[in-house]
Order: sequence, then C-alpha cells, then structure tokens
Amino acid sequence: MLDRTRISSTILVSVMKINKSHILLIFMILMVCLYPFRAGIVRPIIAVLHTFRGRKTVADRVEDYGAVVKQRLEPDFKRIGADWPPERMVLVGLKQEKTLEVWVGHPLRLLRSYPILGASGGPGPKLREGDRQVPEGLYRVESLNPNSRYHLALRLDYPNAYDREMGQCDGRDNLGGDIMIHGNTCSIGCLAMGDEAAEDLFILASLTGIDNIMMILSPVDFRVRELPDTMPAAPEWIVELYEVIRKELNKLVKSE
Repeated sequence: MLDRTRISSTILVSVMKINKSHILLIFMILMVCLYPFRAGIVRPIIAVLHTFRGRKTVADRVEDYGAVVKQRLEPDFKRIGADWPPERMVLVGLKQEKTLEVWVGHPLRLLRSYPILGASGGPGPKLREGDRQVPEGLYRVESLNPNSRYHLALRLDYPNAYDREMGQCDGRDNLGGDIMIHGNTCSIGCLAMGDEAAEDLFILASLTGIDNIMMILSPVDFRVRELPDTMPAAPEWIVELYEVIRKELNKLVKSE
C-alpha cells in the first residue's frame, strides 16, 4: 500500500511538472503570436485594471475634460476649417524653439502652437538612460496615462525600431524609456506642457485615436533655420535622421 502511495505521488508530481511546462510553453507562444497586436490588447486590460482599482480611465478623463477642451479649441477648428474631432494629427516638438505644434485634418493645418514649459537637455538625440535628453526622430503615441503624476500624459514609443537598430550598431543597450508629453512645468527627458495644454493634447489624442497620430521631435525648426554651430558630437547616423526629420517638417507649411 505504501509503495502504491509513493508511486501515485511520484506520478502526480511528474504530471504537475509537465502541466507547468506546457502552460509556460503555451503562454510564451501566445505572447509571441500576440506581440504585433499588443497595443490593442493592453489598452482594454489597463482600462479594466484602472476601473477595479478605483482609478480614472481614459473614458473618465474624456468625460471630465472633453467639453471644456472642445469649447477651448472650437475657435481654432473653425478658423482653419477642420472637423472636430480630427481624423489624424501630427505633433511637432521643436527643442530649440521650445514649441509644440498641433497639426490636424486633411490636408494638415496648424491648429495651435503651445510653449514647452519644461524639458531637459539640448540639441542632439537621446542615446542612453540618464542622459537627460529629449529624443529626436519620428514617433508614435504608444498609450495615454489618465493617472499621471503630472496630471495627464501621452507616452511615446521611444525607443522605437530605429533607435534600437542604431543602438545595436553603436553597441548601446541601455537606451532609456518612459518618454512622455505631460502636464506640470518640470521634466527630465520629457515635454512638460502645463496642465491646460496637457488636457487639450490628451483629449485630442483620445478622440483622434493614438494610431492616427505621428510625433516629430526635432532639434530645431529645419523649415526656418539650420543646426547651431555649437552642436555636440553625435553618431554618424544623425545626418540621415535629420534629413528624414527635415523632409517631414517641410510637408507642414504654415498658412499666411
């Protein structure tokens, strides 16, 4: 009887080990298969978690600020003849000019320019964690944070595929992250816009849909000036990146 019990226990333990292995394997396969769709999967999960924790969701923030933002921006939409909410949006962050431009509609028209109230670093790309630099390049809004410590926030997809590829070429592996456009007036590596501007940008991003937004971060406004003579040393690939940024900026022409 004792031997049978031992044998049964051994078999049970073996089955449990196999099941755990199988579950882990299935989980890993699912993660790989679902990776391309991670944004669409993560967003509703985050919203559910916020609800259970009693925290605000993106929908809550739209309810809180949507009407006041629409009222605030309605004259600008009428002025440029664009529909509310816009179908697409391009955000342009100009580091030297300390300005963030919002372009909306088909064709793209300049809706409004906001002053950047806080941003660390200077001209030149973000290369590593802790360098206090605002990134430079073409980015997407990865997600919206309705419970930011800095009122409301838009999270950018830095480091993107290009950043990771250049990091690999340079032998850099700690590229940093958590780059946001948020409220308040202080920031390290992010763009602090003040709370009212953060509300405008958050609501616009939510109603437009973050998949319909592009972010251009540039050291200077290449439409009107060239790089300063005091530019710090940078990797060779920066020339190619700045040419890409320049071409995207030249598509955005301000109406007189």
